Amino acid sequence: MKHERKPEWLKVKLSTGENYQELKRMMRSKTLHTVCEEARCPNIYECWANRTATFMILGDICTRACRFCAVKTGLPTELDWQEPERVAEAVEQMGVKHAVVTSVARDDLKDGGAAIFAATIKAIRKRNPFTSVEVLIPDFQGNWDALKVVMDARPDILNHNIETVRSRSDRVRSKAKYDRSLELLRRAKEMQPDIPTKSSIMVGVGEEYHEILKAMDDLRAVNVDILTIGQYLQPTKKHLKIHRYYTPEEFQQLKEEGLKRGFSHVESGPLVRSSYHAHEQVQSAEKRMAQ
Repeated sequence: MKHERKPEWLKVKLSTGENYQELKRMMRSKTLHTVCEEARCPNIYECWANRTATFMILGDICTRACRFCAVKTGLPTELDWQEPERVAEAVEQMGVKHAVVTSVARDDLKDGGAAIFAATIKAIRKRNPFTSVEVLIPDFQGNWDALKVVMDARPDILNHNIETVRSRSDRVRSKAKYDRSLELLRRAKEMQPDIPTKSSIMVGVGEEYHEILKAMDDLRAVNVDILTIGQYLQPTKKHLKIHRYYTPEEFQQLKEEGLKRGFSHVESGPLVRSSYHAHEQVQSAEKRMAQ
């Protein structure tokens, strides 16, 4: 496979203005982590300039080593019960209207960190009653009691990513299983039918086009409401290689295919990540679901 030069539409404008610097200082002062930094998200400059960030709780060391992800892996030592309150304070100081909270995978914990997720949802709500809260959770190794702890805290959106199509899942992800992810999304909707569910697919890891459409069908079969589709970008030379770059026109076509299948919102583009324009996703989905 020959190396392709990164196309023009993937070039990111660097913007490190006052908002960006202020957020960076605040995150350091509260010893908070963001997936924006840890996963080397290409949208960090745009999002931080607009005072939006995805908080990453439960430390910054992941117990898994997925071949697409830049987050550090190893044996975590951190379990900080004050973290939910610090996240809530940061949300308040930033004036965030839609807070996104994710985490590393914590397979070392019996509940996978579900209790900290629930505490973070509650802490944000207490300090910021008009802020909506989206959580992007791991699969908790199929611990459905842990999932119930999160769902009982009633996030405004429950997000869990399948990441890729079935045939590429074992190669791309570590320990996570395609069918277990679908089962989590099915159960989440069953537990709280009125809470929108969301998932994400990255393309460019060797999947076929028809497999992406099948993954969409699989997500709709478990009543997932919101879908995001973005281009996989190799974070370091040690990570999974890019098989090919999709064009903006192809992403638009995928968006149309998703909407045809009944998703209430589809965000599809080269630089789209799970929480990119998350607030707009919520508003769009709510409008369509109300129709």
